[in-house]
Formats: sequence, structure tokens, C-alpha cells
Amino acid sequence: MTNNKTSRILGLAFLLQFVTSVSSGSLIKPLWLVPDDISATMLKIAENPNLLPINILVDVLTALGVIFLGAMLFITLRKQNEKMALVALGFYILEGALLAASRIGTFSLLQLSQEYASTGQPESLLVFGNIALEAADYVGDVLHVLAFCLGAILFYVLLYQSKVVPRWLSLWGLITIMVVLAGTLTAIFDVHLPFIFFLPYFPFEFVTGIWILVKGIPEAKQ
Repeated sequence: MTNNKTSRILGLAFLLQFVTSVSSGSLIKPLWLVPDDISATMLKIAENPNLLPINILVDVLTALGVIFLGAMLFITLRKQNEKMALVALGFYILEGALLAASRIGTFSLLQLSQEYASTGQPESLLVFGNIALEAADYVGDVLHVLAFCLGAILFYVLLYQSKVVPRWLSLWGLITIMVVLAGTLTAIFDVHLPFIFFLPYFPFEFVTGIWILVKGIPEAKQ
């Protein structure tokens, strides 16, 4: 694989991951989720039955994008430390699998919501709907992010060592992903940090993708 081709594919992998994850979590999910109100959420899902399948499709694309990005990072960084890169790739594959698996619960929420709206909003379906939503969120928003953080830390260390991107950019990713990891660990114990703590990491994948597409990858570091 040539340097230019590697640069294009790795840069596009970063951008794909950014676009799909932002589209899912920040654009589509707020259209059907009413925070802390499972009844309103289920009614909203029932009224807009196409939103949830679209969200699931984008999440599946995100899961595939995660694995694709991990594979490209492995190809790019394996000469730096193949064992570390392989472990990082394993975490990315685990992340994609957890995210995809979590959408099974989300799909069941669509069926429960339609039943809830058509049968007079029985209390029992609220319980099942809440269980489906919480299970999907725990696996899809906590465990999958935990796997991502562990893999990203390893990859960003290798990025820093290899100088594939400027070290300030690698440090940005490495430092801010530590904050995401801390927030994910607290979420396991039901302590949720405000979104502002995660905001510094938010544009990292976009900026990195653009940088690699524009500047390319140093030939000697492939």
C-alpha cells in the first residue's frame, strides 16, 4: 500500500468514525429520546417509527467504522510496536461488537413502544421499555466506550512515538481520552460527569482525519 493511499484511507477512516458517531448520538438520538421520561420516549418512538431503525443503521455503520479505523491504525502503526497495536485493534473490534450487540435492545424498544401506544399505555410495558433502553445504553454507551478508550490510549501512544501526526495532536487525543475514560469508569457506578468534560475530545477525530488527508503520512513511519 503506497504512502498516499494509506494517508487517504486512514484520514477517511477517522472522518467516517467522526461523522457516524456524531450523527447517531448528537443528531438522531435526540429526535426520539426524551431524557428521564420513558413514557414520552416510547410515545415519540411510536409516532416516528422510522427514526429508531435509522439510528440503529447509523450505529451499525459506526461499529463497522470503528473496526475499519482500528485496522488502518494497526497497519500504520504496527512497525512501531506490533503487539501493542494488535491489542489496541482487539479493543476496537470489541468496541464495534458491543455497539452492534447493544442495538438488539434498541430494536426491541421499537416494538415495545408501538405496543405501548396502541394498547392504552399500560404500566407494565413501561417497565420493559425502560429495561430495554437502560440495557442498550449501558452496553452501547458505557461498555463500548470503555473498550474504545483502552484501545485509543494504546493507539495514541503509538501515534505519539511514531510522529505519524504532530506530537501536539497525539497529546491532544491522549490527554482528552483519559478524561473520557474517567467519565466512563464513573458511569459504571452511575455517576455521570457533565458533557463539558468530554467536549475537548469531541473534534479530535475530525481534526486528525483532515490533517492526515492534507499532510499525509511520513514515508519512513509506515
